Amino acid sequence: MAESPKGVVVDPRVLIAGGAVALLGLVVLSLFLWMVPNAADREEKAACAGMRATGPALCNGQPCPLPMPAPDFTAIDNNGNPVQLSSFRGKVVLVNFWASWCGVCKTEKPRLARMAEELSGDDFKVIALASDRGWSDVLLSLVEGLAPATKLPDGDVPLPQSLDIYKRALPEGVPFKVYLDPPNDDGNIGAIAKSWGIKAVPESALIDRNGNIRAYFVNKRDWESPVAETCLRSVIDE
Repeated sequence: MAESPKGVVVDPRVLIAGGAVALLGLVVLSLFLWMVPNAADREEKAACAGMRATGPALCNGQPCPLPMPAPDFTAIDNNGNPVQLSSFRGKVVLVNFWASWCGVCKTEKPRLARMAEELSGDDFKVIALASDRGWSDVLLSLVEGLAPATKLPDGDVPLPQSLDIYKRALPEGVPFKVYLDPPNDDGNIGAIAKSWGIKAVPESALIDRNGNIRAYFVNKRDWESPVAETCLRSVIDE
């Protein structure tokens, strides 16, 4: 004759203890999920601050608090076509304001190029916006900065000759986009750069996928330094 199954008796204290452990686990998980983005935000701010980041001089001539929307602009590519900054929305962009006549810009270019070669992809672009009136000087300046062993002619060089020198010295081109920002007055600062409050170059703006300036850098930077990579990746990897 089969015996009746015996009931299972659970001590209420066990249920209470198990519930407390589960609740504690949820609290720890919630705390962890809260801490991760905050830690990432602190890492970004610390790294970018370590590069002496500031804000563009767009607030009555003073640095603006960040983040702030990046003023849109339309620059000219090497085919004479207009290119808008807003067309890069959805990507992280580093805009580097420079000029062919700027010696400091030339010394910055090799590290900028190596950083762009390493980090550029579908989600990150580097834009070099030149405060120049024509492409000949821009091309020769890129050659001077990135292929310094190349002998350059003296004086004014026609664009076809500059283009030939550029193609021979840099057959693979450069790992960043170069656009023209000609001055609209007798000065030497481009119209776009001037509208951003820029009075001297180089300056650079790190812009996130939503078109907000996250960090701004006055003067040149070592773009290959660990702190620069951390600052850039903290925004790229969001």
